[in-house]
Amino acid sequence: MPWPPVHGKKTLVSLSLPFIKKQISLDVPPEAPPAGLKPAGVLIPLFAVGADPHLLFTQRTMSVKDHQGQISFPGGVRDRRDPDLQATALRESQEEIGLNPEAVEIVGSLNPIATITGYWITAFVAQIPYPYEFAVNTKEVKRLLILPVEGFCPPERWSTGNYTYQGKTIQVCYWRRQKTVIWGATARLLLDLLSRLGRNPFVNEKGDCMT
Repeated sequence: MPWPPVHGKKTLVSLSLPFIKKQISLDVPPEAPPAGLKPAGVLIPLFAVGADPHLLFTQRTMSVKDHQGQISFPGGVRDRRDPDLQATALRESQEEIGLNPEAVEIVGSLNPIATITGYWITAFVAQIPYPYEFAVNTKEVKRLLILPVEGFCPPERWSTGNYTYQGKTIQVCYWRRQKTVIWGATARLLLDLLSRLGRNPFVNEKGDCMT
């Protein structure tokens, strides 16, 4: 399918694509998750429009098992055939949005995070080509979104709140722009990424929100 429309035009030199790639290291995460959690790998697709770095997201359909309707990065649970979680992230991205693994350059990884829904997620930051003809799996993905990295920096777009799941209440982070809301594990991954770029919007807080 054609590349979605690009939002945002302003450029921050400090958030150029080369700068982001330099700040993200490819740390080898531990493969064994804590007891009771399912290992999962997700891809954080990164690309430049002109000089502006952007991120690609998916909005999940209401027919998937977990996190229905939420905005997330492409990825999923590790399969027995996957040699590691990076392979999981690449395989799932190909299955969900038709992104060829050979077109992907892995530039780094983020800290694994645990979710209240029972997953142990490792995210891999990857440069992808722009533009690109995606083949979206409509059973899993409702739509694609692309947003500028700069748009996640303003503190006023971030907030925290309580979320209750199966009788347990935790604090989560939310990012809002007009009618678009990103929260939960995806928001935590974004905050990790922004921290590595020196742009964590929670300047007076840890910026570590549990989901």
